[in-house]
Amino acid sequence: MTGGPRVAVLDVETSNLRSAVKALERMGADVTVVTRPHEAAGAGAVVLPGVGHFGEAAERLTSRGLGAVACAAAAQDVPLLGICLGMQLLLDASDEAPGARGLGLIPGTVRRLDTPRKVPQIGWNPVEWSPGTALGSVGDPARRTYYFVHSFAARPTDPAHVIGRADYGGPFVAAIARGPVAGVQFHPEKSSRAGLALIGRWLQSVRDGAVRRLEMPT
Repeated sequence: MTGGPRVAVLDVETSNLRSAVKALERMGADVTVVTRPHEAAGAGAVVLPGVGHFGEAAERLTSRGLGAVACAAAAQDVPLLGICLGMQLLLDASDEAPGARGLGLIPGTVRRLDTPRKVPQIGWNPVEWSPGTALGSVGDPARRTYYFVHSFAARPTDPAHVIGRADYGGPFVAAIARGPVAGVQFHPEKSSRAGLALIGRWLQSVRDGAVRRLEMPT
């Protein structure tokens, strides 16, 4: 596919960057990997992927100015999608790194999974989507089962910001959204057809929205 929206993928040196880029391109996105803020200028959407430690990733976002790109996208109503650790970074803080500051784009914190089962959760898990969300799929569980690798999960302050839930020996938040900002705890880029379909739905929501291009200070 070609001719899709230009998507700026923020590079905080995480291991899933390449697979995220390939999945976006497969679903039609025109991808720019961004290492410096000005490289994101003109993008129609932004993706923040992530694997690893909350504190280290938060520091890289700040030191490289990439957090400012994410915040500018939210302020300008340019769609922003956080993946796995990238979703957690959308919130205010995490128990994984006390004192480290997230982006604060969705009020809330990140807590360790409350489960009697082995942590991290590594494997496939179905998600129950809230009605009407652009990311969600209903019906056949195979179409809404995704690949998770995580020890922590988001706890938004406002339950209205929860758009997807899953269970791993206890319920946890699998997806969040607030305005143009959304995040998923799982890895759609590693979730076979269900994950690609979700990326496709997100890109379609970008196409269907008002045309906006990210503006960054020169």
